[in-house]
Amino acid sequence: MSSSVSTASIARAVIASLALAGASLAAHAETLTVYSAGPGALINSLAADFKAETGIEVNVFQSTTGQVMARLEAESANPLADVVISASWDSAVDLDAEGLLLNYQSANAALVPDFLKADTYVAQGVSALALIWNRNSSTPAPTDWHDLTNPAYADQITMPDPAQSGAAFQLLTGLISAEGEDATWELISDLSANGMIVPGPNARALNPVLQGAKSVVFGAVDYISLGQQANGEAIDIIFPTSGTVIAPRPMMILKSTQQPAAAKQFIDFVLSEQGQARVAESYLMPARTDIPALRPTINELNIITVDEAVNGQREAILQRFAEAVN
Repeated sequence: MSSSVSTASIARAVIASLALAGASLAAHAETLTVYSAGPGALINSLAADFKAETGIEVNVFQSTTGQVMARLEAESANPLADVVISASWDSAVDLDAEGLLLNYQSANAALVPDFLKADTYVAQGVSALALIWNRNSSTPAPTDWHDLTNPAYADQITMPDPAQSGAAFQLLTGLISAEGEDATWELISDLSANGMIVPGPNARALNPVLQGAKSVVFGAVDYISLGQQANGEAIDIIFPTSGTVIAPRPMMILKSTQQPAAAKQFIDFVLSEQGQARVAESYLMPARTDIPALRPTINELNIITVDEAVNGQREAILQRFAEAVN
């Protein structure tokens, strides 16, 4: 009798042990999938820090805003991402309007200004658009967007493609808001007539200027250039006198996620002091007002207010831009 009870107890213990082991393995195997527009070094640091903090692995897909959104659309029947970070605020507005985002307001967003958060998304950080000028070029230092229509800059200008760069698209919406459609498209047409090239996303527009093949970038996202300048590149980051636009980088959880708790933990972590310090290290403005920045902040720049109605005209604006530069 004693032997029979002992055997049953052992069997129950083994089963319980296997169940616990299975649960442990399942928890250990938990992996969050994050799609993020650049910078790559930032999302990789955040993913590593988050894993160290929580034990949760982060599978990262990092690319341009255009490619991130294209991948989401291609996977619409079987969404794979849990969290998305874009470089274009209007992409979050569009996904929210389609009912694809999960409501979540992190407690760590308390010190994020109201205009950088909504019920379903919140800024990771903020960039601004600027003129990037090579100090070793033979061209004069520009002070404003319109300076680049001067013949002194003929064949010396590059611009990121707004179809691939969310920040460059934000610049177009800002210019349209501030100057009107006719003046904006006349400016883009004049720049194209002055030999401006549109080689691709931000890095492809900046590289010719770093290499000296071109002199100035029209509408470069600033944090990349600030990092290059800190590494010794002979470039100036010039914020135009007539004003510039900011490009908040929204973070959002897809409603289709199978791991809402882990996704919320990730948002909390990026908005923590540790996460926001990582954002500052990449030369973005932190979303939280209590985290020091390593660059000029919103309060130090002349910011153009973007008409929200213009933001909703993405396809028409991209079509009009393509016509103006071709």
